[in-house]
Amino acid sequence: MSATLETAAPVAGRVGTVAVTACGLYVPGVEPAFLPGEEHRLLGRKGLLYKEQATRLALCAVHRALGLPPGAPRAEGPPDPATAVVASSNLGNVATVRKVVETLREGSGRDVSPLDAPNASSNVVASTVAIWFRFGGPNLMVCSGATAGLDAIALGSLLLRAGRASRVVVVGAEPDDEVAQSLLPGLRAGAAALVLEPAGAGIYLSDVRAVREGPVAGDCYGADGILETALAVSRVAAGEPSVEVVCGDSADGWRALEVRSAGA
Repeated sequence: MSATLETAAPVAGRVGTVAVTACGLYVPGVEPAFLPGEEHRLLGRKGLLYKEQATRLALCAVHRALGLPPGAPRAEGPPDPATAVVASSNLGNVATVRKVVETLREGSGRDVSPLDAPNASSNVVASTVAIWFRFGGPNLMVCSGATAGLDAIALGSLLLRAGRASRVVVVGAEPDDEVAQSLLPGLRAGAAALVLEPAGAGIYLSDVRAVREGPVAGDCYGADGILETALAVSRVAAGEPSVEVVCGDSADGWRALEVRSAGA
């Protein structure tokens, strides 16, 4: 799924209400997403070698949110300093971390492949999205457990309100590889992306707030809050005046926000 709304004009300095001006979902095997391992059909083959599953899914979700056609050439030229990236993923690079640890245990640092090194950083999802799409603003990664998705939206909103960016791409992604599944059975691979801009057009977001309790956590873990917000945006675009989004669990707590139409 992807949805593109009328884009708000950038506003300099501090802003108040934040709007979602575009969103995109990418869940492998669910139309219109491709089957697992076929992300190249959307992104093109160049540059995907040795990319973690969560990173590839995040790229697909942002590709959809930006309204790009399958196989569109990658952006060129200097990075856009006004566009920031905030990503959320808790287990996105856990397979590489385990691989590196096992390699070090059995050998030495010389045995670690240089191609694995970038994926050993938890920031790999956010940094790869920024490099791929030429976004040169602030670049943040959130790994805060079940609330990570809404925590990322809160940080993206803060960047806009502080005047650090005029557009923020917020993306959440989780893998379902063998290592991630061993840590969290039932984990589902998926990604979602939102484009946040100062209000003026689009669908508005309230501030993210802490709540005492919420529903059972979804199966995309750190991507849940962003995925559910993207779905809520689609519902509001279809006519519902407002939708509340809650994510979290009893261990990490819960966060909530309201997605509403401009006239609600």
